[in-house]
Amino acid sequence: MPTIVISSPKGGAGKSTAAVILGTELAAMGIEVTMLDCDFVTGRETALEVWAGAGDTPAGITLKHRVGEAEVIREIKAGEGDGKVVIVDLGGAASRLATRAISQADLVLVPMRPTSLDVKIGAAAIQMVAEEEETLGRSIPFVVALSATKAIKSKAQRGLTESLIAEGVEIIDPPLMERGAFAAFFEFGGDLRSMPPQGSHDAAVENARQFAEAVLQRLAREADE
Repeated sequence: MPTIVISSPKGGAGKSTAAVILGTELAAMGIEVTMLDCDFVTGRETALEVWAGAGDTPAGITLKHRVGEAEVIREIKAGEGDGKVVIVDLGGAASRLATRAISQADLVLVPMRPTSLDVKIGAAAIQMVAEEEETLGRSIPFVVALSATKAIKSKAQRGLTESLIAEGVEIIDPPLMERGAFAAFFEFGGDLRSMPPQGSHDAAVENARQFAEAVLQRLAREADE
């Protein structure tokens, strides 16, 4: 089963939230998930450490914190296997750690909030994928995941989406909506089914499920090709 690398140079784009949503939803489907926490700065607690410390890690998830450049490929290979998925939560900066992880990816997921700044900075992650493709001489599939979107799309969001599509960038559908339950991961830990209900909780559960299924379908399409 595949390795999914979540990458964006911009803080607050939703990398760790996307990683937790995807990891917990895949685990709820019965898929064994290894999550590698590579988004760390010395002396600071990572988002995945906050999530893990707030509640019990769901069954089926193996979480490894502060995986660095020297370990990342070894840890990816250790997590691979039939019926398993590896999710890598990368830090923001372009680095040897990032390129080593991307070199192993079956899919790179680039979260972006629907703002012109996020799209501009997110383009750097897409460029990093392109450079690694050139180095390796093979295609590395990538998709954009819009995050913290509103139920009613603004004119700006529609325009940004259209511009990405016009440039040949694939966007996962559905986007991750702005939901209180998604922010609550880092207060309560666990998954959407174990935390106390938040506002529009059922809608958050359905959004998360559909998002995870869309990612799996994208991976399946790549395998077929």
